[in-house]
Amino acid sequence: MAETSGLKVPKKGYRLFKSKDWNVFIEGLWHNNPIFGMILGLCSALAVTNLMLNALVMSLSVTVVLLVNSIIISSIKHLIPDRVRMIAYMFIISSLVIAVDLVLKVFLPDISRALGPYVALIITNCIIMGRAESFAINNSVKLAISDALGVGLGYGFSLMMLAFFRELAGFGTLFGFRVIPETITPAALLSIPPGAFFALGTYILVITTIRKRRAK
Repeated sequence: MAETSGLKVPKKGYRLFKSKDWNVFIEGLWHNNPIFGMILGLCSALAVTNLMLNALVMSLSVTVVLLVNSIIISSIKHLIPDRVRMIAYMFIISSLVIAVDLVLKVFLPDISRALGPYVALIITNCIIMGRAESFAINNSVKLAISDALGVGLGYGFSLMMLAFFRELAGFGTLFGFRVIPETITPAALLSIPPGAFFALGTYILVITTIRKRRAK
């Protein structure tokens, strides 16, 4: 079943790692990673990865919205008329994003201000709408959870990798703690938006090279 659907099946391992749920999870985490696999969610990847804490909060926010949205869509897919499904997606996603935005404003006001409008713009994130339309609406709740967790964690992995590189090189810190001596001048370019394009391009190039070598 997995081979006919295009999913890659590990040849060795425990039963868990041979299950369809695991294959769907790995597809989202690596093979269809939002950043370097599907090239989605790039605006937030460029905007919030100057600091690791901001990237972590954004990653968790997107993953929570993606997971809950996929569960809801998969649970009520038989109740959603086909011609209004996009409106239903937008209504559900908007409600979830507003809830996450309010939680951040109440419990993490400093980070909420640092992230600015990008939390609210999760509504327009193509990753969430794309997974709802291409996967959750066509699969069981169990598989939708595996897909949402894989894609969400894959998105978070990419953001954290970018943030690690940008914060370390741009500020000489990690999560706000200095790890490079102050006598060494940081590469300030990587802490500003133009540096984000350079970091993202380098990251996608490195990952693509690794994936091609593994495929040989």
